Amino acid sequence: MTNKDNYIFELSDQVVRKTVSYKNRYGITIAADLYTAKDMNMEEKHAAVIIGPPYGGVKEQGPGIYAQELAKRGFVALAFDPSFNGYSGGMPRRISSPDFFVEDFSAAVDFVGTRPFVDREKIGAIGICGSGGFALSAAQVDVRIKAVATVSMYDISRNMSQGFGDSMTREAWDATLVALAEARYSDFEGNEPMLAGRGAPIGFDENTDPIGREFGEFYATPRGYHPNSTTQFTLTSCMSFMNFPLLSQIDRISPRPILFVIGENAHSRYFSEDAYAQAAEPKELLVIPDTNHVDLYDKLDKIPFDKLETFFRTNM
Repeated sequence: MTNKDNYIFELSDQVVRKTVSYKNRYGITIAADLYTAKDMNMEEKHAAVIIGPPYGGVKEQGPGIYAQELAKRGFVALAFDPSFNGYSGGMPRRISSPDFFVEDFSAAVDFVGTRPFVDREKIGAIGICGSGGFALSAAQVDVRIKAVATVSMYDISRNMSQGFGDSMTREAWDATLVALAEARYSDFEGNEPMLAGRGAPIGFDENTDPIGREFGEFYATPRGYHPNSTTQFTLTSCMSFMNFPLLSQIDRISPRPILFVIGENAHSRYFSEDAYAQAAEPKELLVIPDTNHVDLYDKLDKIPFDKLETFFRTNM
């Protein structure tokens, strides 16, 4: 930890961070941080960018790093905790849902678009990891999102329904559904909800699966640790992701632009490459050399902030 509030970064003296909350259309209270430059003229209207966390992450981690840097560059920036997670409301805890997580982006647009110092015709979104898929899915139907950037994108629905690398067999699919059915009975009978396996192991070594180790080196060490970010969701959450695809209408985001940012060595890069192929113009795929998936969560020398600034300035 770098400070008592468990933010993984220090607050810049050039930036004001304000804790805010608002409700999404399901009535769940969303906890968020609003970042603005300390010298921002609040009598004028400014472009805004919404930043969603990695799947299992919270606003005090990577989203806050992105929001702070973009605020220094003159944007109004909002980082939020998804429904049922972090300091946001919703019960039971640790649920994940394609509908709710996509809705959380539109709810963020509701909030920032009604601030008197925000130009509602200049609102963009950044989705990191799993939020990349959620941001794109929101933009498919929410035309208020004028430009979308994804960073180290994961398509969570594809990952759960087809397996990592599209490796899930029919036998594995059937076995998963049987396990989910039993988990639903258990939850309904009042037992503590079963959790899916931890994506970022607390203990890891050179023998740990490379992907798990990469996540563990962030979430389970002081580098990225936050008590609200366990990288575990309820097991029964998997069912909705297996049933509802996120990016079936990605081509309809056009003519609004999409920027896909991926690390050269990211295990997840095929998600962005395939989504890029399916999207219509205007679109751009930016590959960051010598960079893995998690590097783009927090490494300031890897994250292409100049490119992100130019992308949103040009396209909103």
